[in-house]
Amino acid sequence: MPPSLIRDLSDTSGYWAAVWTMCALPDVHLIADAPVGCFNLVATAVPDYTDAVPHIANITPATITEQEVGGKGTSDKVRWTYENLRASGALDGKQTIVISTAESEMIGADLSSVVATLGEGTRFYWSNSLSEDEWAGRDRVLRWLWEHFGAPRAAGVNPAPGMVNIIGPTYGCYNSPSDLEEVRRLITGAGGQINLVYPMEATLADTPRLAAAQVNVVLYREFGAGMAAAIGQPVLYAPFGMRETTAFVHELGRLLGTSAQAEAFIAEEKRTTLRTVWDLWRGPQGDWFGTTDVGIVAGRSYAEGLARYLGDELGMKIAFVSARPRRPDDPNNDAIRQTLHRRAPAFVFGSINEKIYLAEAGAKFVRFMPAAFPGPTVRRAVGTPFMGYRGAVYVIQEIVNGLYETLFNFLPVDQAYSAMRGGPPKIDAAPGNLPWQLEAKAILDDALEQMPYIPRISASRQLQMQVEALARERGLKEISPELVREALGRAR
Repeated sequence: MPPSLIRDLSDTSGYWAAVWTMCALPDVHLIADAPVGCFNLVATAVPDYTDAVPHIANITPATITEQEVGGKGTSDKVRWTYENLRASGALDGKQTIVISTAESEMIGADLSSVVATLGEGTRFYWSNSLSEDEWAGRDRVLRWLWEHFGAPRAAGVNPAPGMVNIIGPTYGCYNSPSDLEEVRRLITGAGGQINLVYPMEATLADTPRLAAAQVNVVLYREFGAGMAAAIGQPVLYAPFGMRETTAFVHELGRLLGTSAQAEAFIAEEKRTTLRTVWDLWRGPQGDWFGTTDVGIVAGRSYAEGLARYLGDELGMKIAFVSARPRRPDDPNNDAIRQTLHRRAPAFVFGSINEKIYLAEAGAKFVRFMPAAFPGPTVRRAVGTPFMGYRGAVYVIQEIVNGLYETLFNFLPVDQAYSAMRGGPPKIDAAPGNLPWQLEAKAILDDALEQMPYIPRISASRQLQMQVEALARERGLKEISPELVREALGRAR
C-alpha cells in the first residue's frame, strides 16, 4: 500500500494503553522497557494536562540507552532495574509486570524468558506499541488481566443477586469521574449494587471477584467489551440521552429482577432531573434546536451518543461525526480541518485538534465544546456528565448557554462608554445608505454563509455598518469588492 500522511494523530499506542490501564491498579508495579523519555510522557507530562493526574508512582523505566539499542539488548538493564526496585521495597506486596515499548519492540526485545529468572510471579506484557492504538490496546490489556489474574482464580465465585460491574474507567479517559458517577447512580437507582469498578477503583487481587456480578456495564464502546464477554454475564453499555437511558434502566431492572424499583426511579427522574430538558425544549430556546448544526469528534461512545441525543432526540442538524477509533466512513483529521475552514457548524464538540482548526479558520462565532483528549482540559469534577439523565441535562444546558453567549456578541454597546474607552465612534447612518457593487455584495453574502445560522442576521447588519463606515472615512461613494475584503480581514 502507498504511504499515507496522518495529520495531528489523536490516539496514543498500545504501550500508553497498558500503562494507563494497569497503573490504575495500586497493587501493580510496571517496569517499562523504555528510555526515560517514554516514561516521562506517559506517567508524568501528559496526565498532568489531561486528567490533571499527578505523577503516576507505580511505574519505573529501565532507561535503555543507545548502548542497549545498538546491540547489547535490554535484558541486563531490566534486570538491574528490577533488583534495585526490590532492594528499595518498592515491589513489596505488588505484582511486577514488565512491558514492552515501541523502542524495545523495534529491536525485538521479547523478555518472556527473562522475567522467569526474576522474582516469582513476574510477568511480561507485549504492548504491541508499534501496531496497536490505545483503544485496541486497552481492550487487550483488560482481557489479559482477566485471563491471567482473574479467570484462573475465579473458580467457585458465582454471580450474586443484584451485583453489577462497571468496566472501563482508566487514566486518560475524558470526563471519566462524572460519567462514572452518573452510571453508578443509574445502576443503584435501578436496584443494583456495585460489585467492582474495574480497574480504576479495584486492585489486581480483586480481579477474580469480577465473576461475582450478575451484569457487566461497559462504560465505553471503544474498549472493555472483550473483558466483559470473557467474564460471561449479560453486558450493557453506558447510555446517552433520555431514550437510551430509559431503555438502559428498564433492561437493567429486568436482568436484576428489580423492575418495580427501576420503574419508580424513571418516574422520579422524569419529575425532577429531566424537567430542565422539558423546560428548555418548550421555552423560547426551542426554536433554536432545529436550526443549529453540530460537528462531533470524540471517542466512539461520545461521538455516537451525542449524535443520537442531539440529532435524533433534540432535532439538531449533525454536520459531521468522527469517532475514535475512526470508523470506515468517518472523516480523518485533514478532512475535518478542511470542513471547518470552509464552513464550521455552530457547535463543535472535539479535542485540541479541532480547537486549533477553528482558530486557523478565524471561526470566532463557533462554540467549541471540549469532548475528548488530547488537550489541556481538566475534567475531575463529578457534575459534568455526558452520559445518562444528568448528562442529557448538562449537555443541553451548555448548548443553550453557548447560544446565549453567541447572541451576546451582537448586542449593541452604549456608544458613549465605548467612545470613552477608545472604542469606535458612533455611526449615525444605518447600513444600506451607500450603493454596493454586485461583486462586493456577493463577497459579503459568501462570508455570512460561513457563519452559524443564529448570529447571521445580526452579523449581516454589523458587517455592513463596518464596511460603510470604512468607506465614509475614505470619502468613497460606493462599496467596492476590495473594501469588503479589507473590512472582513479587520473583523477577524
